[in-house]
Amino acid sequence: MSTVTATHHQPIRSTIPARLDRLRWSSFHTRLVLGLGTAWVLDGLSVTIASSVTGKLTQANTLNLSTSQAASIGTLYLVGEVVGALVFGRLSDKLGRRKLFMWTLAIYLGGTALTALTPRGPGWIIYLYATRIIAGSGIGGEYSAINSAIDEMMPARYRGRTDVWINGTYWLGAIIGTFASFMLLNALGASTGWRVAFLVGPALAIVVLYVRRNLPESPRWLITHGFVREAEEEMRRIEESALRDGQHLDPVPDDAAIVIRPEKRYGYLRLLRLAFRVYPKRAVLGATLMITQSFLYNAIFFTYALVLTKFYHVSNNAVPLYGLAFSVGNLAGPLLLGHLFDTLGRKKMISGTYLISGAMLAASAWLFDAGVLNAAGQTFIWIVVFFFASAGASAGYLTVSEIFPIEIRAEALAVFFAIAQIFGAIGPTFYGFLIGNGTNRTGLTIGYIVGGGIMIIGGLVELAFGINAEGKSLEEIATPLTEVDA
Repeated sequence: MSTVTATHHQPIRSTIPARLDRLRWSSFHTRLVLGLGTAWVLDGLSVTIASSVTGKLTQANTLNLSTSQAASIGTLYLVGEVVGALVFGRLSDKLGRRKLFMWTLAIYLGGTALTALTPRGPGWIIYLYATRIIAGSGIGGEYSAINSAIDEMMPARYRGRTDVWINGTYWLGAIIGTFASFMLLNALGASTGWRVAFLVGPALAIVVLYVRRNLPESPRWLITHGFVREAEEEMRRIEESALRDGQHLDPVPDDAAIVIRPEKRYGYLRLLRLAFRVYPKRAVLGATLMITQSFLYNAIFFTYALVLTKFYHVSNNAVPLYGLAFSVGNLAGPLLLGHLFDTLGRKKMISGTYLISGAMLAASAWLFDAGVLNAAGQTFIWIVVFFFASAGASAGYLTVSEIFPIEIRAEALAVFFAIAQIFGAIGPTFYGFLIGNGTNRTGLTIGYIVGGGIMIIGGLVELAFGINAEGKSLEEIATPLTEVDA
């Protein structure tokens, strides 16, 4: 047990990491997943609802926005995500995971609720834009704080599948958002339905805040900041939950302890120096996995409706049905393949999902160019491609969270998330240009080949630089910056 009182001059000897990793699944881990894993559900819900109601906001009986003003709503939400990730990622490493995952959810709740209260009239466009930036910043902060907290408290044997499952639930949010938008817009009409639709996310967030209020701070974070007594208390609560569930906890041997000094303050400059000097291969790996999946997802997801309407002449009213099928495929991949990231291993599964999805998308380009597909066939191909791509993309966040030390974990997630979003923003513009007016298939054929090739690059980089992190403690994968010789 950790019994040494922390000072900035006296090392701390702690077995807390080993004690966390010896646990089997308990009711505590279920609460952890339910309380923290909903961040991705909220993001998928928010993006889908905003996309579904954007067209309605150009009508005279709603906000009477121009097309360009309405289209900018999604862009500003993404800008907010990048800003939120960078700001709250730094604060999460400095102030703790628990404070941040409470604050960020409250910020998302407030920003989205304020969106629903936007007054009518063109003069209120700045208000609307500000609320979307605020909501996006809350979700962006969630990504770094939540991934860090889950990975630091989840036993090593479950960490891979849990992260992949949770990141994949973005698409559950997309499914809920599609149904909610459809029902509310039809039941209440555009003038009221769009406002109520934006309140679905805050309603769910209130329930999640209630669940989160009893979740602990990460004991790993506490010991690296010198809060030994608090770390022991949180660890005791977690172990008591396991004992109540009937687990038998064997004593952890003293040689499993780590020895650390309470950390100095680290920041983005230190992270960049470490990335380029100490972990250059890991930096390349994390950036490549995040950029490639972000480019492909944004390129396909934000333009699939254009492909269906312009090339396959699907009516606008029927597009959401195809979107639901697309979302189900994306959700099924992580849920069905997630456990393999802990059994077959990270390197095999991540490289495999990237290579398979990339090769299938590139191959589908020839079917598209030959004109042998109809709307259902094209959608089926997307479902299969993203069944694998979704699991791989979810594992990108897992990889970045695992391969950097605890002291800069949230900051690393924030930086790579921000980089991925910037590159991802290129995808829709590039594919929109290739789609054009839908009279020539050559451009989009090239786009599918390029998109597939980009995912294949991600798979090859994983083969070259990937780390077999399955079943290993976070400290074994990335030694804490504060660790000293015993």
